Amino acid sequence: MVNLILSPAVYGERMGKEEPAMNDNDHVAMLSASSLIGTEVVNLHNESLGKLEEVMIDLATGRIGYAVLSFGGVLGIGNKLFAVPWASLTVDEKHKKIVMDADRERLKNAPGFDRNNWPQTPNGLWVRQVYDYYGAEYR
Repeated sequence: MVNLILSPAVYGERMGKEEPAMNDNDHVAMLSASSLIGTEVVNLHNESLGKLEEVMIDLATGRIGYAVLSFGGVLGIGNKLFAVPWASLTVDEKHKKIVMDADRERLKNAPGFDRNNWPQTPNGLWVRQVYDYYGAEYR
């Protein structure tokens, strides 16, 4: 099971700030990655953008490399999968949703892949293109 650690250090990283040192008394919230799979992803206008399909870990850094969203199709048939930067997503625990600052058209036009043709060991260029498309910086 993979656990996601949502700590002050992670929040600082997501905001482009230098990571503060963690103290023994700092609160650390953890979620298992599997508990997020299937969670609805919405935009800032609460319009559905799809569901979280997978969380991909960068084994070199131990950080989340990107998330995979499913979007489109009917009853799961014809869904397109999209890699999106983890930094573009915010987990809204209160409403049990994941929020992404993107509109549906942006996602419709994003480069994606189908369920039976996942990128094979993505290289740095591929990951950088994903991050660039969404205006995020890969760290």
